[in-house]
Amino acid sequence: MTRYFIAAAVIALGASAAAAQDGTMSFFITSQNPGQGGNFGGLAGADAHCAALAEAVGAGGRTWHAYLSSSAENARDRIGPGPWTNARGEVIAADVATLHGANNLTKATALNERGEVVNGRGDSPNRHDILTGSLADGTLAEGMTCEDWTSSGPDAAGMVGHHDRMGLDDSDAAKSWNASHSSRGGCGLDALRGTGGDGLLYCFATR
Repeated sequence: MTRYFIAAAVIALGASAAAAQDGTMSFFITSQNPGQGGNFGGLAGADAHCAALAEAVGAGGRTWHAYLSSSAENARDRIGPGPWTNARGEVIAADVATLHGANNLTKATALNERGEVVNGRGDSPNRHDILTGSLADGTLAEGMTCEDWTSSGPDAAGMVGHHDRMGLDDSDAAKSWNASHSSRGGCGLDALRGTGGDGLLYCFATR
C-alpha cells in the first residue's frame, strides 16, 4: 500500500512537471516570496519574480505577469485574455470575465509552479493570503498596494485574497480569491505572515 501511494505521488509530480515544461501551464501561485514582503520593486519586479519561478520549472517561454493592481494599472487588465491552466492542465478560467465570476480557483487547483498544493486555513503554516491589491472585480483597491509594490514598511498595506476560499466566517469576502482583507501591521513578511500569508502572488501567462 505504501509503495502504491509513493508511485502515485511520483506520477502526479511527473505530470505536473511535464505540464510546466510543455508550455501548457499558464497559471500558478508563487512558491516563495523574494524576501521583502510587499516590496517587489514595483510591478516589473513582481512580473520578473513570476517569470523566474516559471523558468525554473521549464515554463519560461511565455510572458508572465503577477496579478497585482497598482495606481497605474488594474490586475484584470494585465494578465492576458485566457484561458489559464494550472500545472496539472486543469482549467482555472476561460477568460477574464469567468476568472472574476464563476472560476475554478480552489485550494485543490490553485497550485504553485511546481504543481504543489499551497497551504491554506487549517494547515501549518497557513499561507492562504495571496497579495493582489485589488477589489473583487480585479480593479485597484485604493491604498492597499504596498505603495505600488515598493514598500515593506509598517505603514503600508496590501489587499489579499484567499486561494482556499476560506476565512473566519462565511462572508463573500472570506471566500474571495482576490479581495478578502487588507494586510495588518504593514507589508513586511512578518506582518503578512501574521494574518495567514507569506507574501505570495498569483502569476498568469499573458500569451
